[in-house]
Order: sequence, then structure tokens, then C-alpha cells
Amino acid sequence: SASKDNTLKIWDTDSGTELRTLIGHTQSVKAVAITPDGKRAISASWPNTLKIWDTGSGRELRTLIGHIGFVVTSVAITPDGKRAIFASWDDTLKVWDIDSGRELRTLTGHTDSVTAVAIAPDGLIVISASSDRTLKIWDTDNGRELRTLTGHTGSVTSVAFAPDGKRAISASLDKTLK
Repeated sequence: SASKDNTLKIWDTDSGTELRTLIGHTQSVKAVAITPDGKRAISASWPNTLKIWDTGSGRELRTLIGHIGFVVTSVAITPDGKRAIFASWDDTLKVWDIDSGRELRTLTGHTDSVTAVAIAPDGLIVISASSDRTLKIWDTDNGRELRTLTGHTGSVTSVAFAPDGKRAISASLDKTLK
């Protein structure tokens, strides 16, 4: 879990026991995701610090700096555990190689803050939600925008893929799910 107290906590969900506290961020942690193998966590804190953690030891492995001066709102990890995609108030998404810590590309196309990101179960496409009232679908490999989805009348705040990867659901400040 990510927290306003600048930490992350790892929990045993069966017992409800806190297993470990990860300390290293200097401001509120806004987003966190765990790699599919469970060995690493990726976190983002105000305003632009991204960290990669070893979940077994709690050790910070790497700090990444991206989205300079802007809040990172969401993070998603590809099913192969190789890339992390961060959404930000700077109207972009950034794709990072988790092993090397290298920024691979920036996805541009939204006209307002990107509020959420999700990756399809097959890892081939990414969907982003934005305060510009749209969702965008991107090709994971080359970063090309494939499609823009419209229909919300307020900021889109969340998005998730169905397990089949063929459908997604979005939530908006217009008080609807689509």
C-alpha cells in the first residue's frame, strides 16, 4: 500500500499482518504496483520520484526521475514484468525498462492530466484515462496511439481491463462507468 506518510507497506492478506515497511520516499507516495513475479514493487511519489524496490528485502534498488515537476498518478507493469508505465499530470505517460532503469519512450496525445493507466492481460495494449474526458489506447511495443475513446462528460479518473483484454471499464467525475 502507498501512503501519505511517505512509505509503502507490504501486507500478508491472509492474516492482515504488516510484513515490511519500505522507507525512502521524501514525500507522499501516490501509486504502487508489483511485478507479476512478486519480487519487485514500483512506486511513485510527489512530485516526480519513481522507485524500484526488492519486496523480499525491502531494499530500494533504483530511483528514477521522470515527469519533472508533475505528480505521477498511476503505474502499471507489463505482464512480463519488464516495463513500467507511469501516468502523470504532465499530460503524458512514460514507459520505463525496469531492469535497466532507462526511460524508453513518452506517450503524448492527451490534452490534460493523465489520471490512470492499465495494461491488457496479454501486454499488447495500454489504456490511459485523462482529465481531458478521453481514454486512449496505445500499442505497448511502439507507443503508437491506436484509438481515442470518448463519451464521458467529466474527467476520467480510473480504468481497468476485463480479464479477456477485449473490454475495459472507466470511471469518471461525471458519475458514470462506461
